[in-house]
Amino acid sequence: MAITRNRDLPSRAVIVLVAAGILTQISYPLTSGEALRAVTVISVLLLTSAGLLHAALRWNIPRAMVLFLVAGGIGLLAETVGVKTGYPFGEYLYTERLGLQLVGVPVLVPIAWTMIAYPALLLGRRLATGADGTPNRLRTILFGGITLASWDLYLDPQMIAQDAWRFADPTPNLPGVPGIPLTNYAGWVLVSLVMIAALDRALPVRPTRRADWEWPAAAVLAWTWIGSAVGNLVFFGRPWVALYGGLVMGLTVLPYLRRLAAATRAEQDALAAASGPAPGGQDDPDGVGAASAQNGGER
Repeated sequence: MAITRNRDLPSRAVIVLVAAGILTQISYPLTSGEALRAVTVISVLLLTSAGLLHAALRWNIPRAMVLFLVAGGIGLLAETVGVKTGYPFGEYLYTERLGLQLVGVPVLVPIAWTMIAYPALLLGRRLATGADGTPNRLRTILFGGITLASWDLYLDPQMIAQDAWRFADPTPNLPGVPGIPLTNYAGWVLVSLVMIAALDRALPVRPTRRADWEWPAAAVLAWTWIGSAVGNLVFFGRPWVALYGGLVMGLTVLPYLRRLAAATRAEQDALAAASGPAPGGQDDPDGVGAASAQNGGER
């Protein structure tokens, strides 16, 4: 990762946290009961911690706190209103399955919103970046919001099966996915767009030297997209969930991974060219500024 030497250890910690979170989730199909709940809680805490540390390195610790307060706060507010009024998700309630609750909402829930909201914001900004190197705000909100909302195509079936929450009237529902009303998905789209819009306002766009610095956050999205599809198809017997989630989440995650990979390759090529036998005095000694802008770099 292209960060200063004094940040080398924390940057490695981000990678370790992401890897630990993914490995914990891999054990999900092999557990049940209290072990399953522990896997759920631990994986969310690990991946959210990775995102917050990544944000602290990208900006600073106060900005990472802003990330958590905005994403977690909007998530908690939406869930509290949802539990009390039935809007915007539909009438539902949480069981005791996810542990400690605050105003009827498990504390883990706003943390989980933060876990995916942060990489979804980075995705939105990269896909929304034009040739001038500046991300378009509306497209950032659209791409990031769709990505965050598409996660629920996997999440709700998983949590309903785990009896983490229940809907009073789970109809009408998606074909092949019982137990979850269509209003829930509509509510997720609304809340996700609002959350990404708020995060985009709260967290400034700032230049970074290398695209490869973004890969830990991208890995969380890639794993969520592919791992959830495989898990639902192979282990959980939910082929329709795998189909819906794989298709919709893939609409943004796949182009994001391709664009990030292209930016990484371009920057590596530029660095290789800059390190070759060439006269000194270059304006861009790292050789990455133009390559980053051309490949949608944030930044």
